[in-house]
Amino acid sequence: MSSENNKCQARLPLKDVPIELQQKVIDLGGKPDLNLYKVLANNPTLLSSWIDFAYSLRSNCTTSRQLRELMILRGAQLCNSQYEWFQHEQMAKQCGITIEKINSIKEWRQNSLFDDKEKLVLDLMESLIQNGGAISEELDKQLKQYFTEAEYLELILTGSFYVMVPTVLKALRIPTES
Repeated sequence: MSSENNKCQARLPLKDVPIELQQKVIDLGGKPDLNLYKVLANNPTLLSSWIDFAYSLRSNCTTSRQLRELMILRGAQLCNSQYEWFQHEQMAKQCGITIEKINSIKEWRQNSLFDDKEKLVLDLMESLIQNGGAISEELDKQLKQYFTEAEYLELILTGSFYVMVPTVLKALRIPTES
């Protein structure tokens, strides 16, 4: 997987994350010293909004965290985002996804490690990226068979947010932490 220009400097300075936002991230169970947050600290108001939304997607959803992490990892692969892969591979392991499954995400369609729900959300993530956000009527129908309206929305918002993340990482050339 290619990097977000890890050999280059970020386009904006890596600033100290304001203390109150560091504490907010810690209280939410995250790491406040990420380079992404340090670049976003160039605008603390937007960093605070980013944190609120990202952690709401991580913590305030009823869909399985494993399903959402599989989506995020597939998105990182498709967007060639080493940074996103690095961060979420750790999170995927922490929520119980096996290394074998993580290493098989690229071949999910033909792999029996993935159940129907997992294949459905991986298909959703691919559609969000490859079709510019459009999903087929068939995929819509299948999603609605497995997920409530609220869960459906969680999956769309999670997938869409994690399509935006690698765009931000690449545009700002944010390096993966050493």
